[in-house]
Amino acid sequence: MKVAILSDIHGNSCALQRVLQIAKKEKVQKLLVLGDLVGYYYHPDKVMQLLSEWQYSLIKGNHEDLLAGILNGKIIESDLRKKYGSGHKLALEKLNKDTINTITTAPEQMNIELNKVRFLMCHGSPWDHDHYIYPDAEAEILNKCDRTDADFVVCGHSHYQFIHRNTHSTLINVGSVGQSRNMGGIANWVIVNTDNKSVEMKATPYDTSELEKEVKEVDPTLPYLHEILKRNRS
Repeated sequence: MKVAILSDIHGNSCALQRVLQIAKKEKVQKLLVLGDLVGYYYHPDKVMQLLSEWQYSLIKGNHEDLLAGILNGKIIESDLRKKYGSGHKLALEKLNKDTINTITTAPEQMNIELNKVRFLMCHGSPWDHDHYIYPDAEAEILNKCDRTDADFVVCGHSHYQFIHRNTHSTLINVGSVGQSRNMGGIANWVIVNTDNKSVEMKATPYDTSELEKEVKEVDPTLPYLHEILKRNRS
């Protein structure tokens, strides 16, 4: 059984669409989605529609918490927009109440067993879903992620993809589908084959031209949002 693990889609439906096209060709049977469906970019409704065509398990990320914060009055949306752009505002406009409730009340982590392979789904880390784990993290942090009750500890949040084999489990940061910080125009994700526990780190190119244009129109004062889509590209 092939399982695709995705994180940090951030409303980038064109990146997700390309990833799922590849996943279909690879005969992936199930998705594990590690949160941050919203924020930064503008089409979480299309993201949810694309995911609805698959069997998937979902946890929430910190950007779902930010969305909930707007709804409960703890966060001022216009303040959030200055840092992250209009993604949260458009999520509130485009997603229905049931969908917003589903993504904002999803668990912070989940243990799931597929074909006798055990996964611990996290967003940031097993102890804090807003903790960033980078490829150059200290050994103490990487070792702290080891689990005796999981074969794979999978996370996202940092937008940097890497793998680290601990004593009892393998830590995989799957990177970001919607806003890779390794290279623009690349969607990072992972396929795990539960038949042999093999791991394939995926880096899927997609066309960013329409999204870059859209960002410049919607959030012209935040150049980072379109510049990151071109990072390290020749």
